[in-house]
Amino acid sequence: MTDFHQIYAAQADAYEAMVAAEDYQGNLWRALEGVRPLGGLDVIELGAGTGRLTLYLAPRVRSISAFDQSAHMLSVTEAKLHAAGLTNARTGVADNGALPVPSASADLAIAGWSLGHSCGWFPETWREVIGQAVGEMLRVLRPGGTAIIFETLGTGTDRPGAPTAGLEAYYQFLETTYGFTRTVIPTDYQFASPEDAAAKTRFFFGDTLADRLIAEGRSLLPEWTGMWHKHR
Repeated sequence: MTDFHQIYAAQADAYEAMVAAEDYQGNLWRALEGVRPLGGLDVIELGAGTGRLTLYLAPRVRSISAFDQSAHMLSVTEAKLHAAGLTNARTGVADNGALPVPSASADLAIAGWSLGHSCGWFPETWREVIGQAVGEMLRVLRPGGTAIIFETLGTGTDRPGAPTAGLEAYYQFLETTYGFTRTVIPTDYQFASPEDAAAKTRFFFGDTLADRLIAEGRSLLPEWTGMWHKHR
C-alpha cells in the first residue's frame, strides 16, 4: 500500500517529476478558467504540494497564498516560484482545516488532490475533517467568490470513476451537503517511453500499474480528474 505520508514528507522531487507529465493536453486549465476567469483574483490554495496549481495561477492572478502541511513539498514550490521570478505568491505550512488568513479575503479558494486523503487517514471521521477544510475554503471567500476542488477519478482506466467507495462517498458529500457541481476532465499522463512511465509512477501507483505500462509498451497513462466547484 502506498504510504502517502512518507511521499509527502520526503519524496517531493519524485512527486514533481511524475505530475509534470500529467494533463499533457492542458484540459485541466481550460476547465478551470471556464469556471472562473483568473485575472485580478486573490487566491488561497490548500494542499499546494510542489506547486503545480500555484505555478499556473501565480502569473495569472493578483495574489496567491499557497499552503500545505508539508514543508518538504513546499520547498519545491518556493524554488519554482523563485526561479520564475514570481513575487505575488507566498507559501506557508498550515493544516487544511485551519488556514492562517482572514475571512472574506479571497476571490478563489482552491484545493488540488489534497482533501481526499482524509478518507484513508481518518476513516471514521473524514466527514468532520473534510467538512472543516471546506468550511475554511468558504470562510475565506468574499461574496461572489468561488471554491474549486480537484480530486482523482481514476488512473489507468478507460472510464472515469472514483477509485474507492470511500472516495465516491466523499464526492457525494461535496455535492449533496455543500452543493458542489462535478465536472469530469481527461488529464492523461504522457511520458517519454514506457520505461520512463514506469520509473516515474511506480512509487506512487504501485508495481502492478508500472509493470503493465512496460508489458503493454505504453508511454501514455490514462488519467481522469474531477473538478468540483461552488460559487459563494
